Amino acid sequence: MPIYLKTIGFSIVLIGILEGVAEATAGLSKGYFGKLSDISGRRVPFVQFGYAFSTISKPMMAIFTFPIWIFFARTIDRIGKGIRTGARDAILSDEATPQTKGKVFGFHRSMDTLGAVIGPSLALLYLYYYPQDYKTLFFIAFIPGLFAVLSSFYLKDKKVTEHKPKVKTPFFSFLNYWKVSPTEYRKVVIGLLIFTLFNSSDIFLLLQAKQSGLDDTMVIGVYIFYNLIYALFAFPIGVLADNVGLKTIFIIGLVLFATVYFGMALNTNLYFFFGLFFLYGIYASATEGISKAWISNITDKKDTATAIGTFSGFQSICTMLASSLTGLIWFQFGATTAFITTATVTLFVIAYFLTIPKPTNDTFKS
Repeated sequence: MPIYLKTIGFSIVLIGILEGVAEATAGLSKGYFGKLSDISGRRVPFVQFGYAFSTISKPMMAIFTFPIWIFFARTIDRIGKGIRTGARDAILSDEATPQTKGKVFGFHRSMDTLGAVIGPSLALLYLYYYPQDYKTLFFIAFIPGLFAVLSSFYLKDKKVTEHKPKVKTPFFSFLNYWKVSPTEYRKVVIGLLIFTLFNSSDIFLLLQAKQSGLDDTMVIGVYIFYNLIYALFAFPIGVLADNVGLKTIFIIGLVLFATVYFGMALNTNLYFFFGLFFLYGIYASATEGISKAWISNITDKKDTATAIGTFSGFQSICTMLASSLTGLIWFQFGATTAFITTATVTLFVIAYFLTIPKPTNDTFKS
């Protein structure tokens, strides 16, 4: 994506703004559709429509290259993610016990990321024979997306025993959950949001690798390597988190994140990037699924999609600011300053999480 955007004339600042707006759209819609899923008691339709939106956005990216059109296509993709995420995570949470949340969410991250390994690997093979032909890849990506939509029809909603009356749900109504949510939820989310405010899109890591001398093939290769590590470790780390504590594993993940960003700022060895992306894969394994497992364990089962969606809504605002801010810092002061700033703030976030009591696995039992 970043390489393609650069080839059609997007500047580093515009890329940062695009990614920020796209993630903001996804996050805010996650909150709304998550609450809608909880109110309706249905999950599957949201998953189906969510994957459908993301699928049709792929060929749209290649039809025109006007900035406004690219923003529109990217937004459609992110809205799709927003529609499906809360409901999908609620399905995962319902299929787990408080003692196996790390395992279930970790397995999901492993399978999801395995696709992020296979896809770019095929793209790398295609670009080897057809260099710079990025547009065709977006058309090809429509095919597995279509299979994802079709496979979602195998999902079935659990029968809802109680009748749920129709309730008018304004778009930002999910924000009200913050007022009634558990105190522990608010403490955890505050820490996550501070971290997110300085955790910009991964695009900047890939651009740093490219600007340091890696060619397009190597950049895609290092991205594949990162996702492979993520896919391989997410499930076992999720199992480990259930045994040693979700909070403990999450903090270890943040330590690795800070290490990677300091390394990105100081690294001059091209091969060292693979070591940094290895650590970055472990970081993702220790935080992405774990944070959602943590949230689902400290909130009521009936509010799972809303709780995760509300967090995602706030997170989206921080993500938009983070990507835009990093793009501006990079443009004004250089990549080194941008990465060191993020790493330093992460150290303060780690200190904050150390002050939060370790959560118990039976806070909310179904």
